[in-house]
Amino acid sequence: MAATREPISRRERPAKPALTRRGIVDTAVRIMRSDGLDKVTMRRLAQELDTGPASLYVYVANTAELHGAVLDALLGEVDLAAEDAGAGWREQLVQVLTSYTFVLFEHPRLARSALVAHPGGENYLNLVERVLGLLSRGGVPVGQAAWGVDTLLQYATATAAEHGTREQDPAAQDDWDALTRAVHDADQATHPAIRAHLPALLAGPDESRLTWGFDVLINGIIHTPAPVEG
Repeated sequence: MAATREPISRRERPAKPALTRRGIVDTAVRIMRSDGLDKVTMRRLAQELDTGPASLYVYVANTAELHGAVLDALLGEVDLAAEDAGAGWREQLVQVLTSYTFVLFEHPRLARSALVAHPGGENYLNLVERVLGLLSRGGVPVGQAAWGVDTLLQYATATAAEHGTREQDPAAQDDWDALTRAVHDADQATHPAIRAHLPALLAGPDESRLTWGFDVLINGIIHTPAPVEG
C-alpha cells in the first residue's frame, strides 16, 4: 500500500518576496542582458517573479514604461565623473556624452526606444544635470543650454541606435559594402558633389566621427541664441 503524501500547509511554504518596482526593473534588466529586449515582456516578468501579469501593472503601467525604466537603470553605468587631468569643460562634456553613447551601443533596441520615449528616472536626471552643469560652466546661456542638452542626447542616442544595430546585424556588413560600392561608382556627370568629396565622405573611424559631431553641436549651441518666445 502506497504511503499517503501529507499535504504541505501554505503556512509552511517559504513566503515570496514582496513585489517592488526596483525588483521588477532589476529582473527586466537581467532578462534583457541574457535574452535581449524582445523578451522583456510583462508575461515573462510575471513568470520570473512567480506572480500574475496583472500584479505588475500596479508598479509599471505598460511595456513602454518598463523599457524606459530598464534604460534608466542602464544609465547608471554612464561615467558622469569622466575627467582627465587638466581637461576643460568641453573635454569633460564630450567624455560624458561618449560614455552615454557607448552604454547604448550595447543595447541598440533600447537606444531606438529612447529616441521616442525619454526615461524619467534618477539616472537620466543625473545625466541631464551633469550635461547642463558643464554647459553652464562654459558660459553657455540658460536658454541655449536648455535646448542644447536635448540636441546632444538625441545625436548620441541616434548614433548608438544606428551603429549598435549595424554591429549586431549579420547583413550589416553586406549593406555597408553595397553602399560603399554605390558611392564610389557614382557617375561624375550626375553626382559631381559625391565624387568631389571622396574619399573623405566615407573615411574616418566611428569614434572620431562621434567626437567631431559632438564638437559641431557644442559649437552651434554656444553661438546660436535660442529664439525669444513672443
